[in-house]
Amino acid sequence: MLLITLDLLGIFAFALTGALVALRKDLDVFGLLVLAGATGLGGGFVRDVLIGATPPAALADWRYLLVPVVTGLAVALWHPVFTRMERVIGVLDAFGLALFCVTGTVKALAYGLGPLPAAMLGMVTAVGGGIVRDLLAGRVPVVLQKDLYAIPAFVGAMIVVGAYELRDLGWDLPNPAVAGVAMTVCLGWRLLAMRRGWSAPRPGGSSSSV
Repeated sequence: MLLITLDLLGIFAFALTGALVALRKDLDVFGLLVLAGATGLGGGFVRDVLIGATPPAALADWRYLLVPVVTGLAVALWHPVFTRMERVIGVLDAFGLALFCVTGTVKALAYGLGPLPAAMLGMVTAVGGGIVRDLLAGRVPVVLQKDLYAIPAFVGAMIVVGAYELRDLGWDLPNPAVAGVAMTVCLGWRLLAMRRGWSAPRPGGSSSSV
């Protein structure tokens, strides 16, 4: 139940960013719903296909489809209110990133992936929706720009993997605590990177501290 709850919260956060980007791009209602759905479900869809969890949760569970549709319709109906939220797109995106890096990793581990592949899939789950959103909106994906994006997601995923590995040594850490720590680290690092302009090393140039 915890995994589903976090998944739905992540879908909501990403769907809201997709809908807000659609407002910024002056798309019609259909375009807004497409962008909200693709952003909210893209990362999880890729995750499920890669681990063989078919049909993907987005197609097998009505709740996964309902959240982005309701979110998109709410933005379309009350767009003057949501238009004022455009400045928080990055913050909402960071929340989605933190939530999905945990859920993607947990599900990958449940399907028998090793520690490193599971962490990598957690990162893919976290960045996938944002990539789809930005490509559909005609923007350079955030993950390919200088701000730290994928690295915090990978670190959050590695925290989850580390907790699962500790269980083999007799350290039975509670799932909510592990999820909370991983999300806090990912979210905090991402928000600090946005605020302070931290970036990963760039070929042939310098970078800010990460």
